[in-house]
Amino acid sequence: MGEARFTRRSFGRLAANLSALSLFGSALPAFGAGLPAMKAAMFPFATAPFPYHGTQPDDGSVFMDVDGGGRLGHTAPRGGVYYEDQTYSDNRVLVAIPAGFDLRKRAAIVVFFHGNNAVLQRDVIDRQHVLEQLQDSGLNAALIAPQFAVNALDSSAGRFWVPGAFAQFMAEAAGALAKLYGSRGARSAFAAMPIILVGYSGGYNPAAYASTVGGVARRIRGMILLDAIVGEDDRFVAWIAASRRWAFFFSAYSDSAEAGNADVMQKIADKGIGYSTNLPRSLSAGGINFVAADGDHDDYVTTAWVNNPLTWCFNRVAGFPR
Repeated sequence: MGEARFTRRSFGRLAANLSALSLFGSALPAFGAGLPAMKAAMFPFATAPFPYHGTQPDDGSVFMDVDGGGRLGHTAPRGGVYYEDQTYSDNRVLVAIPAGFDLRKRAAIVVFFHGNNAVLQRDVIDRQHVLEQLQDSGLNAALIAPQFAVNALDSSAGRFWVPGAFAQFMAEAAGALAKLYGSRGARSAFAAMPIILVGYSGGYNPAAYASTVGGVARRIRGMILLDAIVGEDDRFVAWIAASRRWAFFFSAYSDSAEAGNADVMQKIADKGIGYSTNLPRSLSAGGINFVAADGDHDDYVTTAWVNNPLTWCFNRVAGFPR
């Protein structure tokens, strides 16, 4: 397997070479040792959100509702018809482990759900600097980021709509992380790690379903939403109500997602659940924070109430210091 040396300066060139056969960080650790350099790769997953040939959860209609002479497509409410071969056939998942990650310590898995009009390499890596923001934090966590609809105005969760499908995805992720880490024995450790869900913009839809029907139950120890609650209010309310004893919830939003956040705040208040509208000092079990923070929606992952808001959030997640 070909490998390339990874340094902090090479983030900007990462997209050009990233594939299932290009692992970044040449040194393989002994089991339990901290990684000397970041490792990252793209892996095809059998349990990825797409391709998907099932039904939509809202009305039970088939997802692939267009047949253009044998070419299947889906009618997205905002984007029109997108065809499977161009938009819903990418089953790759970005898998990464930062330098300093240490299996001897408590560790977590960050699962990042991108927004609309996105591709992993161009947007998640190069534009939003998600790998760099994790590396620059003190969080002892690996990263998983699946590709959803490719470069499309579509927030569909695909296979993650199916009850239990997200648990299958995370089981496959454990194997991919162990392979990337360089130790088969690490698979069981990754398979048991707590999960921190991060959803940006259209990532609200997979976050809502992964957390409520995904089959991972108490493994999700926190949810971070960036300008993301624009639908599925009742699912977020249900997750907060069920999980607040062992998980945190943090949602920062601009005008783009103000209405959705206001709805969720009202609904949890109606249930007698308290929350804060201040920036938290710590993201820990029981914390529920909604923060209005101006910022351009398209750049919200990199510039919001602070520059590099993901690094800010990861540095405040309690219980997993690197």
